Amino acid sequence: MKSLIRASIGILLVCGILMYTSHAMDATSGKSGKDILTIYNWGEYIDPTLIKKFEKQTGINVIYETFDSNEAMMTKIEQGGTNYDIAVPSEYTVEQMRERHLLKKIDHKQIPNLKYIEPDFLHLAFDKKNQYSIPYFWGTVGVVYNKKLLKDKKFDSWDDLWDPSLKGKVILVDSAREVIGVGLNSIGQSLNTTDSTVLQKATNKLIRMAPNVKAVIGDEVTQLMINGDAEVALTWSGQAADMMSENDDLTYSVPKEGSNLWFDNMVIPKTSKNIEGAHKFINFMLDPKVAAQNSEYVGYTTPNKAALKLMDPEIVNDTRYYVSKDVREKLEVYKNLGKEKIGEYNELFLRFKMSIR
Repeated sequence: MKSLIRASIGILLVCGILMYTSHAMDATSGKSGKDILTIYNWGEYIDPTLIKKFEKQTGINVIYETFDSNEAMMTKIEQGGTNYDIAVPSEYTVEQMRERHLLKKIDHKQIPNLKYIEPDFLHLAFDKKNQYSIPYFWGTVGVVYNKKLLKDKKFDSWDDLWDPSLKGKVILVDSAREVIGVGLNSIGQSLNTTDSTVLQKATNKLIRMAPNVKAVIGDEVTQLMINGDAEVALTWSGQAADMMSENDDLTYSVPKEGSNLWFDNMVIPKTSKNIEGAHKFINFMLDPKVAAQNSEYVGYTTPNKAALKLMDPEIVNDTRYYVSKDVREKLEVYKNLGKEKIGEYNELFLRFKMSIR
């Protein structure tokens, strides 16, 4: 009898585990309804307490997933299978997703907090009427470096990365647009050039920098810079802010020749099954108090002008991140260059990486 009881208990336990697993799989598969919102965002790109706050305010349960590249995110949405209600692509990806009919139009009447967005950050070329996207964060690409390890070095120019004294000391992000962009900026060319001759020239110059390159990596650069295990890195402004908050010897600059001005944006993918909830979430994230809290937690710059008044003045007045309008005019937003040309950028980037020993 005891063995029968144990067997029965075992069967019940197995059934319970199977039921839980089935429920978990249903949740993570993104089967959205009016009480569920499935969000697809970059890693470590929101204050987790804000998700809890949104759930409490609305009664909507949030399923939160992350991606590590625009391309991976877009491919997953295009393939379907997961009903994402919110995604956070960069500007050129918004343009690509719109062209591929992967986005739903946003009803501005359901987003009254849109009035808090800085006008300079609305109606940009990639989505002129903001029909498909709402600004989430913005920032720049620049150089973070260790003042203690690199005395008297300032990186006012991209050409400073070619200094022979930096042999084996430069870390680059593993991203074709950013790295090829350094080469283009350094020769006074547009980040959106489609001229193959210009691209070859920029790549040839990058190859001359190869002896200085310590590594071409991803998020690992953050800890290396914090620990003082690396001297200088190409990075994004928000990532630099994370590093600097942990190591006072670090600082960040945008070289004088110009750089990339990027925007990450909230969109509603065509897969959405909770369009009303998606609008509620976008409006929630645009609330000045929420936007201020999120910006201070994540470390990236907010486009919410009302939020700036609620934030630490030391952060808001730091021109390394909140660059002036004059500086912004020297920066470029990435454009969608098309599959063929992006393939060329990737091929040239691979050629450059192969030159590093």
